[in-house]
Amino acid sequence: MRKVAARPSGDGQGDGSASSAPKRVATIKKVAHRAGVSIATVSRTFADPTSVSDQLRVRVHEAARVLNYRASRAARTLRVGTSQTVGVVIPDLQNPFFTGVVRGIDLVLQANGYTLLLSNSDEDTTREHNILETLQAEGVAGVIFVPINRSRGTYSRLFAPPIHVVAVDRLPSDLDADLVTVDNVDGTRTGVAHLAALEHREVALLNGPLQHSTAIDREEGYRQALGAAGLPLRPELIYRGDFRERGGYEGMKAMLALRHRPTAVFVANNLMTLGALRALHEAAVKIPDEIALVGFDDMPWATSLNPPLTAVSQPSQEIGAAAAGLLLDRMAQPERAVRHVILRTQLVVRASCGASRARAQAIQK
Repeated sequence: MRKVAARPSGDGQGDGSASSAPKRVATIKKVAHRAGVSIATVSRTFADPTSVSDQLRVRVHEAARVLNYRASRAARTLRVGTSQTVGVVIPDLQNPFFTGVVRGIDLVLQANGYTLLLSNSDEDTTREHNILETLQAEGVAGVIFVPINRSRGTYSRLFAPPIHVVAVDRLPSDLDADLVTVDNVDGTRTGVAHLAALEHREVALLNGPLQHSTAIDREEGYRQALGAAGLPLRPELIYRGDFRERGGYEGMKAMLALRHRPTAVFVANNLMTLGALRALHEAAVKIPDEIALVGFDDMPWATSLNPPLTAVSQPSQEIGAAAAGLLLDRMAQPERAVRHVILRTQLVVRASCGASRARAQAIQK
């Protein structure tokens, strides 16, 4: 008969017993004893962290960590009538910007005892509607989502009280909800103004669909930058596709087919930029010698492109963290006024815009 080695018990202390012996289970009573507090205090610490002092909260959490105790979320839901799950809905799982946003949300929610339930609407209004209805039916504590539908009445019907909602990136048309986004007008205006300062007089815009507030704002920033530089607005230099690689590819192909091509192109998001680059490389167009390029969204792979991409950077993780913070605040203060948090962007200048070439020419002069 094969011998079975003894294993440590559940509290980490080996006692020489066989592996079949029951492991010690951490209970709320043991956590209370170790922390030197009552069972009620431990319960309040996990159910409502703001109801106890910081010192007590630290003691209880340290005791729970040592004992490997996990509060039962299902039990808490039944006890206090609230869920510890937050639904998060994004429109494109393949977009690194949105995965950065989700990371920021998750870090804040996990730190506050909530679990994230992630769904992908895939820019499909029917799919989005079904996801939001399901989250509502499941009784999640709140929803953080990137809206894709501008049809009036859609979201106000879906999000009936008491569910709490925060919108991210895009403004929902018919829902008076907390929002976290960036200053899309200023970010685009800065990027296009940079191209104008490099003496480009024919600057094109590859944009997303105007059903999204981000596309509307980025087009407004483009128009403002042209006006400030005294450049004419040529309607044929504005292309509106989708916010995916295909949209950027088809948009750049349309620009290359023009009799009078633009000398610079501003692309409205990261995936569209990849498509635009593919079209330029297929046509053997030299960047930035023949066409300069600036994109909205700075991604880790931007420095690996040939040439490295000049981009308007969005603080994606900060956006997600701010959204989660707003949701938690809304749960604590359901009646407070709606808040819109607008974060700043930053222009990161690299070789694709031609800035290095312009500096070299200036030095030679």
